[in-house]
Amino acid sequence: MIYTCTLNPSIDYIMNVEDFQSGGLNRANETFYYPGGKGINVSRVMKRVGIETTALGFTGGFTGAFIESFLNQEQIHHQFIQTNQPTRVNVKLKSSDETEINGPGPLLSENMQQELLNQIESMTSEDTLVLAGSVPASLPDDFYMTVATTCKKKNVKFIADTSGKALKQLIGLPVFLLKPNHHELGELFDTTIDSPDKAALYGQKLVNEGAENVIVSMGGQGAVYVGQQENLFANVPKGEVKNSVGAGDSLVAGFTAACAEGKEVSEAFRYGVAAGSATAFQDDLCQKEDIEKLIPAIQVSSLRKGGHVS
Repeated sequence: MIYTCTLNPSIDYIMNVEDFQSGGLNRANETFYYPGGKGINVSRVMKRVGIETTALGFTGGFTGAFIESFLNQEQIHHQFIQTNQPTRVNVKLKSSDETEINGPGPLLSENMQQELLNQIESMTSEDTLVLAGSVPASLPDDFYMTVATTCKKKNVKFIADTSGKALKQLIGLPVFLLKPNHHELGELFDTTIDSPDKAALYGQKLVNEGAENVIVSMGGQGAVYVGQQENLFANVPKGEVKNSVGAGDSLVAGFTAACAEGKEVSEAFRYGVAAGSATAFQDDLCQKEDIEKLIPAIQVSSLRKGGHVS
């Protein structure tokens, strides 16, 4: 089974305002409510491409009930731990530009934390865990490392999509996939990642330290895959970007789904990039047909280990 884990889920409340005026009365011409959180996004996209997952994490209150009801409607399995506190609401205001206001996460007790770790302890070598997103303030700073260490002990395939301290802690641990964007990778190594060559160079450092696969998303510049055997570059198709929030999660979902179906790394990478791009062009997460339409527009080329296109 593939499990996804969202430590700090949300309801994403999206408001489209034609001409937002700060300090005045504004009326939205469109609003949308979606379950939010990187792991939940991965589960939703994987369901749409035909791969079953079970979503883990923490929910509570009427907002948590909305998330569970929404996932039930999409026939996505979940085993959330109840916090008895309302799950946060994140407001995403879209006008001439995009403004986000994220609500505070819940206070998670030691018992709640241990319950999640017990769920992970029960996994086997047949399972995969995708842990994605930020760590709530009430969790220990080294929670990602704790989860990664548990997965190593249980031979669970571990995938992480995070940044900052959490990403740094994973260096040296066996991780099946790391997916930083170019800003996060640059922050990790105190540099600026401004080209595919440089993304491959620093992605290789993560592979050398134990990551099996690394994908660096670079927005409109494309994406770079770094592995133990080969480095690859993929362009991204042209289109109007509507939803940058779930694009990276969709890339992870597409790559993981393709790997689960036994596809070659280059094809899994292409599928992941197509999924990320397809979501970027939608108001919500992509559908399978959206991905398939974009695949012919994505060219995957080799990058030598030195970082030069061949």
